[in-house]
Amino acid sequence: MTPPVPGAPTPTVLADPYAAGPVPTTGDRSRTALHRSLFGLPLRPRLAVMCVVTALAAFAVFCLGLALGDYPVPLVDVVPALWRSGARGTVFVVHEVRLPRALTGVLVGAAFAASGAVLQAITRNPLASPDMVGINAGATTAVVAGIVLGFGDTLGTPTLGLAGGLLGALAVYLLAWRRGSTGFRIVLVGIGVSWMCTSATDYLLTRAKMHQAQEAVGWLVGNLNGRGWESVRPLGVAVAVLLPAALLLAGWNRNLQLGDDVARGLGTPVQLARGLLLLVSVALVSFATAAAGPVLFVSLAAPQIAQRLARLSAPPVLLSALTGVLLVSGSDLLARRLLPDTDLPVGVVTGAIGAGFLLRLLVRSNRAGSGG
Repeated sequence: MTPPVPGAPTPTVLADPYAAGPVPTTGDRSRTALHRSLFGLPLRPRLAVMCVVTALAAFAVFCLGLALGDYPVPLVDVVPALWRSGARGTVFVVHEVRLPRALTGVLVGAAFAASGAVLQAITRNPLASPDMVGINAGATTAVVAGIVLGFGDTLGTPTLGLAGGLLGALAVYLLAWRRGSTGFRIVLVGIGVSWMCTSATDYLLTRAKMHQAQEAVGWLVGNLNGRGWESVRPLGVAVAVLLPAALLLAGWNRNLQLGDDVARGLGTPVQLARGLLLLVSVALVSFATAAAGPVLFVSLAAPQIAQRLARLSAPPVLLSALTGVLLVSGSDLLARRLLPDTDLPVGVVTGAIGAGFLLRLLVRSNRAGSGG
C-alpha cells in the first residue's frame, strides 16, 4: 500500500442517500457505486424483493376488493372475469361495476405516493408532502371553485385540478426563490400557501348552494365512491407518462439528496433538476386530486413506509408507488366493510392512519434532535 503523501488533500467522503454507509469519492469503486443503477435507482436485492412482495400484496388486496360486495364473487373467479371470461353476471359485476373504482384507487395511490417520494427527496424533509406545501390545496381550491361558480362542467375536473396544482406550485416556487430555491424555503412557503388556499376553499363553501356544498364536501374528504371509467382514463394516461418520468429523473433526485454543492459537483443542473422534479410531482398529485379528491396522508406516509421497508435513507419512487397502491386499496376495502350499510370515503381511513404516522415521525424527529 502506498503511504500517504504529506500535505496531500484528504479524500472527501459523501453520504450516499441510498446506502447504509459513506462512499469515498476517490477511485473507480466509488464512481461505480454511485452510477450502478436502473433509472437512477440503486440495484439492491432487498429493494427488488420488497417491490415484488408489495406488488403481490397490492394485487391480492385489489382482487379481494373486486370479490367483496353486495353481490359476492368467488375469489378464484375474479382474475378470469378481468379478462371477460366466466359467467356473464360475474363479468358484469367485476368489470363494469367494481373495476373502475378499484383501478382509480390503484392509480390514485401510485400517483400520490410517487409525488410524495419526489417531493420529500428534493426538499430533504421526511415531513414534506403535497398535503402540506400547497399543491393539494391549490388543486382542491380550483376544483371547488369550478363546482361552486359553475364552470366545472365546461373545463372538467382533471383540467381544473391540474391548473390549480400548477398555480399553487408556481406560487410556492416563486415566493421561495432567492437566487435559487432550497427545500427548506419550499416547505415553509408551501405551508403558508396551503393555508391561503384552504381559506379560499372555505370561503367558496360559504357561498355555495346546498347541493353544491354537498358535492364539494363529499369530494374534499377524498372519495372513490361512484368512480367510473371517466375517472380512470385521464388519470391512467397521466400516471403512465409521469411515473416513468419520475423514475428517469431519479438520478438527479438522488444527487440532490447529497446537497446542492455536491450535486453541482456531480454535474447536476440543480435548479433545472429541482424544477422538473417539482413539475412531475405537481402533475401527479393534481391529476390524482382531480380524480378522487385530496386523499389525505398517502403522499406523506407511503414514501416513509417504503423507505423503511427498503432500509434506505431516501424514499425509492417505485416502491413508494407500490406502497401507495397497497395503502389506498386496503383503506378503501376497509372503508367499505368497516360499518354495515355505510360506504365511508377512503380519505377517512387514510387520514386516521396517516395522522398516527405523522405523530410518530414528529416524535422520532424530536428524539433525534431535528424537531422543534
